[in-house]
Amino acid sequence: MQNAANAVRPPVGRRDWNDLIRNVSAGGWVDPDTGLTAEVPFKTVIIEDSLRGAEADLIAQTMPAPTYGVVADRDTYDAYGYAVARSLGNRASVIVLDRPHADEGEVRALRDRTRHVDALIAVGSGTINDLCKYATAGDGREYSVFGTAPSMNGYTSTTASITLDSGLKTTMSAHAAKGVFLDIEISAGAPQYLIAAGFGDSMCRSTAQVDWYFSHMLLGTNYATSPYVLQADDEAAIMMRSEGLGHRDHEAIGYLHRILTLGGFGISITGMSHPGSMGEHQISHWIDSFAGARHPGTVHGQQVGVSSVTMARLQEIILASETAPKVQPTLFDEADICSRYPAAAVEECLKASRAKAMDQARADRFNADLERLWPTLRLKLKEMSVPSATLATHIRAAGGGATPAEIGMDRDLYRDAVRYSKEMRNRYSMLDLAADMGILEQFIAEEC
Repeated sequence: MQNAANAVRPPVGRRDWNDLIRNVSAGGWVDPDTGLTAEVPFKTVIIEDSLRGAEADLIAQTMPAPTYGVVADRDTYDAYGYAVARSLGNRASVIVLDRPHADEGEVRALRDRTRHVDALIAVGSGTINDLCKYATAGDGREYSVFGTAPSMNGYTSTTASITLDSGLKTTMSAHAAKGVFLDIEISAGAPQYLIAAGFGDSMCRSTAQVDWYFSHMLLGTNYATSPYVLQADDEAAIMMRSEGLGHRDHEAIGYLHRILTLGGFGISITGMSHPGSMGEHQISHWIDSFAGARHPGTVHGQQVGVSSVTMARLQEIILASETAPKVQPTLFDEADICSRYPAAAVEECLKASRAKAMDQARADRFNADLERLWPTLRLKLKEMSVPSATLATHIRAAGGGATPAEIGMDRDLYRDAVRYSKEMRNRYSMLDLAADMGILEQFIAEEC
């Protein structure tokens, strides 16, 4: 039997989307930070113009099992789920979820509904993939995924974004899909906002890297260049094709799937989500966790596209000064935090806020280090940056929105997210820096 990674080779004259992916998966790519070959837990990732008719063979080669649960929602079942289930015949049970949310309650329900099958096959993107990934990680079963939209990098991530019973959305450890199968033709038929969402999720590279490197230099946070080396060529290529994404161009969709795949690999190589999840992601997570009835129904990547533009603008303002920023002792009101969040989420928010809080002595040390490092650090961070206006132009070209209004989000809700999202996570971003400098409120008033 053919190896699954070679089962769907492109005909002569067609692009091989999987060359670098195969190299990394097979242990042939050298991590520039360690000089050793990088290891990822994803052994079969296939991006192809079309996978129609190959579904059963791909599953048989990567995840043989007596029975399967094919999990989709209404839309993804119509897009591709029916074909995947049909290819497996009587070995497949179909589970169609009704407007699912990636939360702990839905995970429990999915486990109950699929106890009779040996393995799960997710057919969908963010929510469906995260549910199947997290449910099976908890009960020891395997899962694979057929993507239906290039909307996020979670296909090749070993974490899942799950909303806890407390209401707090967080990143949970899960496991790798046995097979990740991405059909460009299917993805090109996804709703335009999902295509733009994937582009928005990939464009956070610059803001996340600036935040992460800043935290590394000032606070000693672990840092790696490998995720960015992996994505560098494709980032340039996809930005050149942002307008093509807006027209569902198949080549552009292929590049988007690949950069999202490599983004997921970067997380696996470093063992941290920091490479693509800093201040911009905290803003999006805050919205999903605490917007409640104000949530407009936007998806994560849409929100990250907007918040990446916001973070890029904040970083520009801070990096424009040749004089090093100065922070004051952190001001936060624990009673205010207690009143702002559901009781079950309060302790986590307090814990994160306390961990980052600076007293006078810590602020003095921070300022002294920043004064010493600023001339070279500022230039290094500017080299990593993509201008906010450039990000906005490309996100709009891809069919997305670059402001809260452009994705149908209430301005006051978005301002609250920018103001308070730093309370969710013990990751020091330039949101924290701006707050400790005393400029965050002015930035929100003028720029959000």
